[in-house]
Amino acid sequence: MDVVITYDVSTETREGRRRLRRVAKACEGYGQRVQQSVFECALTEVQLERLVQRLVKEIEPAEDSLRVYRLVEPRERYVRVFGIDRRLDLAKGTLVV
Repeated sequence: MDVVITYDVSTETREGRRRLRRVAKACEGYGQRVQQSVFECALTEVQLERLVQRLVKEIEPAEDSLRVYRLVEPRERYVRVFGIDRRLDLAKGTLVV
């Protein structure tokens, strides 16, 4: 399934900046950054649950916000991109840099 994960982590403190880095790092392991705090991920149900559990442990609920949106498939029918489209089609194979 395709999901969009977006977060807003307070960076007013050193701990907040650390949380932001940890949240971004966790998301990088599962998907592709398409904007500053927005990731698109192609996940199984199990992977999604693992990622959500990890992210919930990282954030401070009183200061931060985390949103997970499940995209209706097929993605190409429902997602419109204007301007630069940074998304790579990960289903086509592994990206080697």
